[in-house]
Amino acid sequence: MIEIAFGPQVCADPATGTTREWLVTDGRGGYAMGTVSGLRTRRYHGLLVTADETPAARRVGLVSLDPAVTLPSGARVRLGAHEWSSGTVDPRGFELLERFDLVDGLPRWRWRIGDVVIERELAMTHGRSCVAVVHRLLAGGPVRLELSAACTWRDAHGERRADGPAPRMEPVDGGAVIEGSYRLSGPDWRPEGQWWLGVRHREEAARGLHPEEDLWYAGRFAGALDRPGDTVSVLAWADDLAAPPPAATEVVAAARARHRTVVAAAKPADPVEATLALAADAFVVRTGAGPDVVAGYPWFGAWSRDTMTSYEGLFLCTGRADEGRELLRSYAATLSEGMLANTADTGRVEYNTVDATLWFLHAVSRHVTATGDTDLGDELLPALHGVVRAHLAGTRYGIAVDPADGLITQGGTPGTALTWMDARVYGVPVTPRTGKPVEVNALWVNGLAGLAELTELAGQDAAELWRLHARATDAFRRRFPAPAGWLHDVVDAPAPAYPLGGAAHHDDDLLRPNQLLAWSLPYAPLEPDPATLRRVAAGLGTPLGPRSLSPDSPDFAPRHRGGPAERDTAYHQGTVWPWLIGPYVDAYRKAGLATDDLLVGLVGHLGEFGLGSVSETADGTAPHAATGCPFQAWSVAELLRVRKAG
Repeated sequence: MIEIAFGPQVCADPATGTTREWLVTDGRGGYAMGTVSGLRTRRYHGLLVTADETPAARRVGLVSLDPAVTLPSGARVRLGAHEWSSGTVDPRGFELLERFDLVDGLPRWRWRIGDVVIERELAMTHGRSCVAVVHRLLAGGPVRLELSAACTWRDAHGERRADGPAPRMEPVDGGAVIEGSYRLSGPDWRPEGQWWLGVRHREEAARGLHPEEDLWYAGRFAGALDRPGDTVSVLAWADDLAAPPPAATEVVAAARARHRTVVAAAKPADPVEATLALAADAFVVRTGAGPDVVAGYPWFGAWSRDTMTSYEGLFLCTGRADEGRELLRSYAATLSEGMLANTADTGRVEYNTVDATLWFLHAVSRHVTATGDTDLGDELLPALHGVVRAHLAGTRYGIAVDPADGLITQGGTPGTALTWMDARVYGVPVTPRTGKPVEVNALWVNGLAGLAELTELAGQDAAELWRLHARATDAFRRRFPAPAGWLHDVVDAPAPAYPLGGAAHHDDDLLRPNQLLAWSLPYAPLEPDPATLRRVAAGLGTPLGPRSLSPDSPDFAPRHRGGPAERDTAYHQGTVWPWLIGPYVDAYRKAGLATDDLLVGLVGHLGEFGLGSVSETADGTAPHAATGCPFQAWSVAELLRVRKAG
């Protein structure tokens, strides 16, 4: 894997060390997450964040373990870091950090206090809500190490305050059980039980959200580090509290070995692919219903659109075809009225996307093509045919095939935003894209062809599917090319205002990246024209992938910053989306254009924000600072897919 390491100029500077975040996951949707400097900047940061029945239902438990070293001289040096409501950062343990490394995907810190060097490693148990934190003396000593446990038990999206009840603590052998939900275990436990008031999260302040919470100082562990190699370790776990996990050092060793196995299974061609294969592993989780995909950390759960868009990169490019098969069968069982369920983060099943089901058709087709698993194709064929029939008849939200041209139209219900550009501000869609969106119809054309091939592989007649495909393709080629020299983003869109007797519809020719799918998909409706692609690249290209809107547009938003309304307004109005590097590169390759330079910025980005991973979004103008989730499934999946395909 690529080397990701920082020295004291990054680690000891909170302006830079806090903008680089690490993530360790438990294979269920829970995680440990923080910054290189050790300063928590988000309400979502913690050492034990658990997932409930779904990955979206997360709770924060163990927040931090703050080290303090007592030297032979008797001096006590605190190595933790917290920011307070006053803006003061105290303690400032990051100033003693000499190095941070991401080793086999696991974070490692080294503090130097004179001739004393202490290392911290951290890992989680795969398949269980359990974190192990190991501290090791590397040089100097003897010293005594104390670890102060700051705790809470709350929804990951909220805060807990001292004006409410204190967390319940039950003493148990070697530690305590907090709120009956998770257990702390380590050496020489001393309970404390008091509030730390006014802990501040600077990233939440920047996002226009409430930035403060109070933490419960549950107690502290302690142990002697007499000679190099000695360790002091702490475990925290949920689930079966009476069943202790393996020793902390064993948890770290097992996680390291598992990560190496995950990378080897992906058969990476180089360190970048190895890094991306391990990044992909974080998003593939197993719930009570089977395998699923977390769309992004730290705040997203499972979204069917993101899952299906990510499918090839996360499963087929990483040696997970068997898990992928199980996932596709599970998702097929959610089909209703020809639409794939979007369980998302609401806790209830919803059917509110126009494109997720079409991405599902694509995922099944790619699975069978890549693996030769015709048994799965045969099994899912009736459900896939049902998708086509439902779209021909019309389904929810006015989603239907227009009998006039064979293209899909959508958005007949006011206030809906059904494409991937689905942001709303105060309930009003920013980009409703009502009508016939370009990428939806490219996916429709692609899906019909893929389904026709699956039908023929099953020995069935696909003539009607090929007829539908030919009709939609012909209409696409007539309707979507725009006089501006690229493709319309939406055709037959409702006119925003028109004079009496004027046209009730118009064709939207804003320069957006959605048109890339019209050239990039395996059964794309159009052959790419190099000159057209260069025009698209000139308006949308950035080092981290395409912008969502050209800067020439009056609605272009250069920064994805501010409070929720400001960020949602900018979300698809110029913000960069790294996942679009997939269709961008595919279209370039089909046109015979060079692509090596298109990936340089994203490869460099692997060490800039979510370490070893790819962010959800970035600002539309230089320096294209990353925004959104630091760890995003489809961003990783599409970069891995196109690198492997090259």
